[in-house]
Amino acid sequence: MLKAAGVAAGAAGLATTPAAPSLAAGGAFAHPGLLHTRTDLARMAAKVKAGASPYTAGYAKLAANRHAQSGWTANPQAVVYRGAGSPQNYATLYNDVHAAYQNALRYHVGGDNAHADTAVAVLNAWSAKLTQVAGSADRFLAAGLYGYQLANAAELVRDHADFDLARCQEMLSKVFAPLSDDFLRHHNNAVVTNYWTNWDLCAMACVLATGIFCDDKAQVARAVEYFKHGDGLGSIGHAIPVVYDDGLGEWLEAGRDQGHALLGVGLMGTFCEMAWNQGIDLYGHDDSRFLKGAEYVAKWSLGGQVPYTANTRRKGAIGGWSGTETASAAAAVDPAMTRPIWAMIANHYTRRRGLPATYLTRIAARSAPEGGGGDYGPNSGGYDQLGFGTLAFTRDRTPALSPSPALSPSPSPASAGGDLAATGSGDMVGWAAAAGVTSLAGGLLLLRRRNRVHGGGIDEAPSPQ
Repeated sequence: MLKAAGVAAGAAGLATTPAAPSLAAGGAFAHPGLLHTRTDLARMAAKVKAGASPYTAGYAKLAANRHAQSGWTANPQAVVYRGAGSPQNYATLYNDVHAAYQNALRYHVGGDNAHADTAVAVLNAWSAKLTQVAGSADRFLAAGLYGYQLANAAELVRDHADFDLARCQEMLSKVFAPLSDDFLRHHNNAVVTNYWTNWDLCAMACVLATGIFCDDKAQVARAVEYFKHGDGLGSIGHAIPVVYDDGLGEWLEAGRDQGHALLGVGLMGTFCEMAWNQGIDLYGHDDSRFLKGAEYVAKWSLGGQVPYTANTRRKGAIGGWSGTETASAAAAVDPAMTRPIWAMIANHYTRRRGLPATYLTRIAARSAPEGGGGDYGPNSGGYDQLGFGTLAFTRDRTPALSPSPALSPSPSPASAGGDLAATGSGDMVGWAAAAGVTSLAGGLLLLRRRNRVHGGGIDEAPSPQ
């Protein structure tokens, strides 16, 4: 397994960010504080009310989605199966989760209580009935993906009078989080490098999101530590094993296929955003390594040529079968393929941090307005991200960077005054015109590489993940 070595901080052109406060040092979690803070929700509502672009287009995309309707009725199951077992009913879960999230988000932006009531009814129905997520190895994907999404939907209605917060916390902490936590510890009793990057990342997202939702500091600390130093391919140094002297960071799964690479970038962005909203800066970790990986995937997905250093990973079960697989080049891409992942990442680096990011800027503009579950096809891959980033993450450039928006909120646009319809309206136009901006300023170091093999993971079940 290739691992980049010799990283030096302080590369020219990268903004210096104050360290975010560590929750381990004390302090309570901010709520709401997963993908959206109270300030974020106020900004969305104010911008849409004022008719500001591109927020209105983003909200129209949300309102048109069939999952975002207040007439949605939940169909909870006692056991959810994915990959094996009967019935294969995991689609029922992800459709209901997206309905809960979209209705909750629509309530916060549009103000109609019927949408909050619908989200609460869906979540309460599932927490009253679900007892297990089961199946093949794919059960870990179901637990990770739908666990982090459930936590985000529930976080948006946690203060609703009819929401059974304690029962939802129990469901997440007993049904979803243990599977994800166990996967990160044991990788289904397989060699750790057998499982591709996104398997770890969905488990990491679930552990982090449920930890925050359930106010479990130890769980959050485990997730953050794994992001930084985990043995699996989802930790940042393994997901982005090589950084090149042009500032691009090779995304490991680019050697697999485009769909899984997009999934992985979206999941890592989700992980970083949830951590950021609790005062933990992982976007900037290891000299903004994620920025370099996201820029690489954006350029590649736009049809650009990217380097790829061949690597060989071990596969197999501990004490059982074994083998290897080599990825030698970046896979072919379809420039028309997209997922609702880019607005969140581009806005963090270009708006919060004020960094140039050529390819993120271009692909975010091309993908707007981003939709959500139900807008990207009927299969499970179209439901792996919660989406609606044009509405949720478009922001004005931050004059004074705050690494912890939830813990140190800035005034909302409504309280700041001014023409809300004008502010932010040029974001997409400006981004679309930025094709000639240099991705990162000079001074990045060409990293030495060395081979390193880890033990761990089984990825035998056919799966879209």
